[in-house]
Amino acid sequence: DKIRAAHLLVKHRNSRRPASWREAEITRTKEEAMSIILGHDARIRSGASSLGDLAVTESDCSSARKRGDLGFFGKGDMQKEFEDASFALKPGEVSHVVETASGLHLIE
Repeated sequence: DKIRAAHLLVKHRNSRRPASWREAEITRTKEEAMSIILGHDARIRSGASSLGDLAVTESDCSSARKRGDLGFFGKGDMQKEFEDASFALKPGEVSHVVETASGLHLIE
């Protein structure tokens, strides 16, 4: 059983690896990261933007260049919180904020 998902990641200074292709050193707090990702969530839910469109410029994951696409993965391939949220979604549905050691995610 494999699924395909895309995500938008916002890291904070307590993330497992507080650096990204966008910033050599991420210094924002978890609260600041939450504020940023909730803004992205609002834009997606209002229809102003898609997760893929936002991921290209706003995601702290290298998957940004692929519109956040992580490809196919199965159980045990991702961090548990991410996996649980991903497998619970219906096709095309966007999760609420999911917190992992990597940071804060929106998953589609």
